[in-house]
Amino acid sequence: MGRWRWLVAIVILASPATAAAQRLTTADCLDCHKEPTLTEEVGGRTISVFVDPRIFRASAHGLLDCTDCHADVNDYPHQPPPQRVACAACHPDVQQSYDQGLHAQARRRGDTRAATCLDCHGQAHGIRPTDDPQSPVYRTHIPRTCGRCHSQKFVMEPAGLSTQPFFSYQESVHGRAVAAGSMKAAVCTDCHRSHDVRPPSDPQSTIFKFNVPRTCGQCHEKIAAEFMESIHGQAIRRGNWRAPVCTDCHGIHSIKSHIDPNSPVAAQRLARTACGQCHEGVRLSQEFGVPGRRVSTYYNSYHGLATELGSRVAANCASCHGVHNILPSSDPRSTINKNNLVNTCGKCHPGASEKFVSGRIHADTPISEDIGSIVSFWVRKIYLWLIVLIIGSMALHNGLLWYKKAVAHRDAQERPIIRMTRQQRIQHVILLTSFFTLVITGFALKYPDSWLAWLLGESEAIRRVVHRAAGTVLLLLGIYHLGYIVATREGRESWRALRPVKRDFSDLIDTLSYYMGRRSARPLLGAFSYVEKIEYWALIWGTLVMGITGLMAWFEVEVTHFLPRWTVEVALTIHFYEAILATLAIFVWHFYHVVFDPHVYPMNWSWLDGRVSAEHYRREHPLAYQEWVRQRASSGHGGERRLGSPSTSMESP
Repeated sequence: MGRWRWLVAIVILASPATAAAQRLTTADCLDCHKEPTLTEEVGGRTISVFVDPRIFRASAHGLLDCTDCHADVNDYPHQPPPQRVACAACHPDVQQSYDQGLHAQARRRGDTRAATCLDCHGQAHGIRPTDDPQSPVYRTHIPRTCGRCHSQKFVMEPAGLSTQPFFSYQESVHGRAVAAGSMKAAVCTDCHRSHDVRPPSDPQSTIFKFNVPRTCGQCHEKIAAEFMESIHGQAIRRGNWRAPVCTDCHGIHSIKSHIDPNSPVAAQRLARTACGQCHEGVRLSQEFGVPGRRVSTYYNSYHGLATELGSRVAANCASCHGVHNILPSSDPRSTINKNNLVNTCGKCHPGASEKFVSGRIHADTPISEDIGSIVSFWVRKIYLWLIVLIIGSMALHNGLLWYKKAVAHRDAQERPIIRMTRQQRIQHVILLTSFFTLVITGFALKYPDSWLAWLLGESEAIRRVVHRAAGTVLLLLGIYHLGYIVATREGRESWRALRPVKRDFSDLIDTLSYYMGRRSARPLLGAFSYVEKIEYWALIWGTLVMGITGLMAWFEVEVTHFLPRWTVEVALTIHFYEAILATLAIFVWHFYHVVFDPHVYPMNWSWLDGRVSAEHYRREHPLAYQEWVRQRASSGHGGERRLGSPSTSMESP
């Protein structure tokens, strides 16, 4: 009978129920799992199941037994393999929050890169408390932890997101402070929360537009309270989407200190980069009756002009309207209420009186019932007409005098030498007209707000058509000129004379040496010096470059049938800078030689009648002048002879 009792006891102890009662301890598990080489086959993959005892005991879970998390592990060997640990078993509230966030939604859509508990909190057996400086979610480590995903394009771009917010935050006032060790500066989780990270379109998100003031107010409580009492805060409470919140003025991730010159709320940038986003256009005027053009009228005022010139003390928007406590002028608490203006202006203008503050601050404001505005309107209108009439009359008077005296000066000179033939003068006039038409219309197209565009009217279509017509004329002239130098004797002679030769370089050096006082005499130049040759070949080069790039821009759709789109963009860039180069070359190089040179002032008349004086020719082209003298002597009379070559005036680029 005794033997039967022992047999029953052995059977009971060997049963599963009894084995379960003898629960495995952490020490039991670590007997095997402390071996670095320990692996298991899970899902067809060999994985390491090594657990460092020191790391585990220092972790937030170090006081727990392994089976507190691995509840399905009863004995060894583990068959079937243990299930993945569910953090929700101990952290149900956190799991519920996580499930409502963007990361959980992404994983439900199949995005395996979306963050899970271990991605943020660290390795499973080494999770540390949030107040542990070695924890990945320790306050100053949070930006770096989030950045492990949010700084990687291969993670963010497939999800339709950008990595820029992470890098912007690093350069922000918050990011720099955290990097310096601040425990108070905002980190990612302060604005986005820790587990239920939601998109800004979600009304429950901390970064939903109407929730932003409350979110920022977690740190900036006093400022948030002021803001919510302001005209902007009142509009936010009414649900007005157009009203600005903190991030509209300060930025989102790239927030900078107000004393940083690159900050949108820096004193010298405030009007354009912050207030001007809403108060310059007409949308607020149309929707809510708020006056527009506040920025342009500010910059037309003394304060704005002084700010543009670099003043650090001139008043800006915030100086008068306040910073976060902005209120309408009708509110007795407003800094621009008529009863408070003396104090407001007196901050910069001590002794300001009621009469001093009664003037207008924003210049060029529309006419109103104010007597000063009405008088200023009519004074401005009268003066504009006076300026046009008086200065126009003066210009007409002096223009007539200049023309008469210039013609008299021209006629007083004997000009027997024909420098430009009629054929060449016609080409030059067409070139001159088409070139300056291209310059005016081209820059008007590039700068539609400039005075050049104003002169041509408001129609972009007219500027475009005229520009293309002038370009077509210039290209046709180039083709005609090519035929002229091939098919006519006159053209062939000019072409041969205009070809660059080695002597041109030495003439340039010798001329510069003479005018610098290092040479006693000027070099003897022929009918075409290096000056004319530079202009002529610059004209050919410029016409080719401007023609090709202009046609590429004109027919961009056809061009992209056989060239990539970026080539058109490069062509437009070349077109623009070549235009600047050509225009400056005309004014700096060509106009000097045909207008501002003291020997030819007020102008070289050969572009009109083709003639120059013998004295001018002897001085500027001595070798050609000597040839002219020989031809004249051999002819036996003093008659005129054509030199058969285009003039300096014709070869302008």
